[in-house]
Amino acid sequence: MDFELNRKDLHDSRVVLSDPPSPEDGQALLRIESFGLTSNNITYAVFGDAMKYWDFFPASDPGWGKLNVWGYAHVEESLHPGLKQGTRVYGYFPCASHLLVTPDRINEKGFVDAAAHRAQLPSAYQGYRDVDTDPVYSADLEAEHILFFPLFFTSFLIDDFLADEDFFGADTIVISSASSKTAIIAAHLLAKREGIDVVGLTSAGNREFVEGLNVYDSVHLYDEVSQLPGERAVYVDISGDGAVRTDVHARYGDRLAHSAAVGVTHWTQMTQGAGELAGPKPVFFFAPDRIKKRGADWGTAKLDESVAEAWVPFARWASDWLRVERISTQEDIQRVYLELLDGKLDPTAGTVVDL
Repeated sequence: MDFELNRKDLHDSRVVLSDPPSPEDGQALLRIESFGLTSNNITYAVFGDAMKYWDFFPASDPGWGKLNVWGYAHVEESLHPGLKQGTRVYGYFPCASHLLVTPDRINEKGFVDAAAHRAQLPSAYQGYRDVDTDPVYSADLEAEHILFFPLFFTSFLIDDFLADEDFFGADTIVISSASSKTAIIAAHLLAKREGIDVVGLTSAGNREFVEGLNVYDSVHLYDEVSQLPGERAVYVDISGDGAVRTDVHARYGDRLAHSAAVGVTHWTQMTQGAGELAGPKPVFFFAPDRIKKRGADWGTAKLDESVAEAWVPFARWASDWLRVERISTQEDIQRVYLELLDGKLDPTAGTVVDL
């Protein structure tokens, strides 16, 4: 089973059924067990061409692309002497039942896929972690791991980046799409920092939920941007809404110290209100670049350890309010995907697909 999207019309999807591929010498076939569906997956689709996300898992037709997801799989068949059948891994997959990989750099932590078509793509998406040795894995937090961890890593890096830059001298961090999982994680981490106020921007329907999380110092609606507090601010743009971005820049002008473009939860509004912006030019925050920097600064072992230390308290906290919906049918996958695409999912919910 492969779930594919029309690259020219993301509302057009299809399920392609075929026999699983057969591995050749040096290859392995992974059987995908479960994965999460969140707004993060929509970001991969929206930026499929611009950021080459479509290139990781080529579809059956060049006009179509596979939805990229994070989850668990096991080695169903291995023709590589270094990779055992049955090994269970966490990593980056297509929304599909199987993935053919070319394992390389195999060690106790896992392996990377050295398939030729992935060679020039960002290394952050190439690794498959053995759950038996992964420091962030816990059997009782599998749902949280699937739904939050890719976003957690991004938010961890945002928090680390802003702190490393001393918040660009700002006293306020404004985060749009405050009910989204990436925003919630970033706010949860930033709330632990001294001398900075974390402000959430959200819709009227999500305000009560966002305020109830108690990770934002204040919460404002999108039509209240003119009332945003702070003498000097940083904008963390997770909505991607052009009109909101313009309003935030206008609110602070030269008092906006930095504008980070992170996500596109409001992807249909990306170009609305676009035009000349007051203050600094937005800078795209690309997590793999930050991973490279911290890997060079700290070493991958310390980076993994730092992430794991921050992850466990967050995951335990999130498990108190997260409502997990489990689905398994092709029809439900298409339904949830369209709800995500149209921004219709409950922020307290998370969808796990079990295949």
